Amino acid sequence: MSHAYGNAPVGIMDPPSVVLPEAGLFAERAQRLKGLSETVEPLSDFLAFMGQVAHAQHRVLETSTPTWLPEPDAFDMALKHGMPPLGIDALKRDIDVKSELAALLDALELHVGDAQRPLLDQLRGLEANELQSLIEDILDRHPGDPSRRGVMPLVAAAMQVAWVRMAQRLPRAPERPESEARALCPCCGSAPSSSIIQIEQERSGVRYLVCGLCATQWYLERSKCSVCDQSGKISYLGLEDEAGEQLLPVQAETCGDCHSYLKIVLRESDAQAEPIADDLASLALDLLLAEEGEFQRSGYNPLFIAEG
Repeated sequence: MSHAYGNAPVGIMDPPSVVLPEAGLFAERAQRLKGLSETVEPLSDFLAFMGQVAHAQHRVLETSTPTWLPEPDAFDMALKHGMPPLGIDALKRDIDVKSELAALLDALELHVGDAQRPLLDQLRGLEANELQSLIEDILDRHPGDPSRRGVMPLVAAAMQVAWVRMAQRLPRAPERPESEARALCPCCGSAPSSSIIQIEQERSGVRYLVCGLCATQWYLERSKCSVCDQSGKISYLGLEDEAGEQLLPVQAETCGDCHSYLKIVLRESDAQAEPIADDLASLALDLLLAEEGEFQRSGYNPLFIAEG
């Protein structure tokens, strides 16, 4: 399936170039995952569990306070000089993932089944150095030790809470990245999980890259590869049912120049679509592209890091 996207309208609006995560982010994700678990049958149990995780993330963000928070002026220098104020390399040993994880496990305790409970027990027994090793693996997009792979999404979920909390404390959004860093989050320096076509009045039809870690969104022109900046060999592939109807509001934007792809979430097709949730629900699209072997995924969703 292909779709020819044009650039956002010029002169009609002046959309924000960088948008920080909103307070209801995890609640909306939880609701979307719950809905997807009822419609994407092959992934029903997985999506339902991730919906519980997102709901727990919302509770932790709303009610918990980590042991470490930066000073109010801690971001001023980075914002002034156009550097990611929440850079993963700078914060990965300071940011309080441990207490965010403990609060997340407490929030999940009464809502998980017997299949997931061993994961919670395993995480509660982690030593500090073991947790730090998992954090490093997730940030490096490395699947890690097979014996620990099952707990990685929960550690990643705690990391998302920690970085979203920091992003929401920024005094203002950073500037849009310069061209050489266009594919890196202006807040934390991570690669995008996907991109999304927005439908709100002030940015209707505009494409934003979406950070999988801190949930910041930043503008990128449509029909342009986020990796190599080329547009001549862009194509769009999606999942269809037997009748040729679109299964999910998600397509893979493939680039024939650098042979990468990044998913694009189409809120024009479904206003409830949410980048992380719909990325997880469309894992079949990743599997199909992996089988074909022509395109490599550039998106980074810390809740799902594939082996290899």
